[in-house]
Amino acid sequence: MMNFKQKQLTEEFFQVLKIKFPEVELIDITPSPEDPDDLWLNITAPPEEEREFELMDMASERTADILQEYGYSILVMPTRNQVFHA
Repeated sequence: MMNFKQKQLTEEFFQVLKIKFPEVELIDITPSPEDPDDLWLNITAPPEEEREFELMDMASERTADILQEYGYSILVMPTRNQVFHA
């Protein structure tokens, strides 16, 4: 379960991502299956691969800062929508 500070940090973090990458949407925030104390910020991936690389560069810097400053591990998990055909 997310505590108040984790909720605040993930919401602020997503808002910063959204400013630079307006095409991404928040899917949900879930605990990692490997460690429930770690959080996954599940978002839609930008349509262009280069934008996704830029997003991951920015996210890795910010998540490292959060880990160092607050001790919370947050991972950004961009997901592409998959279309299944019958």
